[in-house]
Amino acid sequence: RAGHPVDLAEFDRIGREVPVLVDLKPSGEHYMEHFHQAGGVPRLLAELVDVLDLTTPMVEGGTLGDRVMKPEDMHAQDVIRPLGRPVTGQGAMAVLSGNLCPRGAVIKHSAASPALMQHSGRAVVFESVADLAERIDDPALDVTADDVLVLRNAGPRGAPGMPEAGYIPIPKKLAALGVKDMVRLSDARMSGTAFGTVVLHVSPEAAAGGPLALLQNGDMIRLDVPARRIDMLVDDAELARRAAIARPAVERPARGYARLYHDHVLQADQGCDFDFLTASGAAGEGPE
Repeated sequence: RAGHPVDLAEFDRIGREVPVLVDLKPSGEHYMEHFHQAGGVPRLLAELVDVLDLTTPMVEGGTLGDRVMKPEDMHAQDVIRPLGRPVTGQGAMAVLSGNLCPRGAVIKHSAASPALMQHSGRAVVFESVADLAERIDDPALDVTADDVLVLRNAGPRGAPGMPEAGYIPIPKKLAALGVKDMVRLSDARMSGTAFGTVVLHVSPEAAAGGPLALLQNGDMIRLDVPARRIDMLVDDAELARRAAIARPAVERPARGYARLYHDHVLQADQGCDFDFLTASGAAGEGPE
């Protein structure tokens, strides 16, 4: 709204260069109250002075540098790490690209299983949050621990409202066998406290015509976090064939706020805001 778009490539670059310094769950061991007791954001800023523009003005006056904790106010603590002793060597989140997410997707790889950072598996697709709730624990569900659980139509327009549905539960029959994590993929979001190899915010979402809508049960998906990609291993000709087949559209509400929301909500990579509230103020920029 201020006219400063978030560049996902820049977001990912910063994540590669700035490590995780705060030792909190799910990436670490402590809780938010421990971060507060350790000194909170002012104490964290003190560890980041070499990578910050301390002249940046603050909304309430002064500069970012004014918010950095002074050495005389610091006390011994083990929650906020120095740059030389990080929790993990790279930032908590990575931005992915690929033929499943032309405008990006996000994974919190600091809270994911290292063994799944490069993984190929068969898609097990759920069409909606309701479909997921109905079938995920069905003993007859055709699923193995190597598969990729996929939830679509759970994004800004599809759900609607992009609910915290991306933390897809492990199917009960696999959990009973000791499976703790699987690759999961959706156009939804999830809580920041959740652990797991979960790819979120796929953009464009399925309900806006994104490639996620073309994925079928049994398609192979390849996740490569070091390469920052997630792809369905389906050739372009087959994807074009699927795209030409009419699919049920998300029902457009007849009137009221629901109609306004449906017509004007932006995609995840644009902040899920209304198009008419952006800096340009131009309506009609929402998903087709």
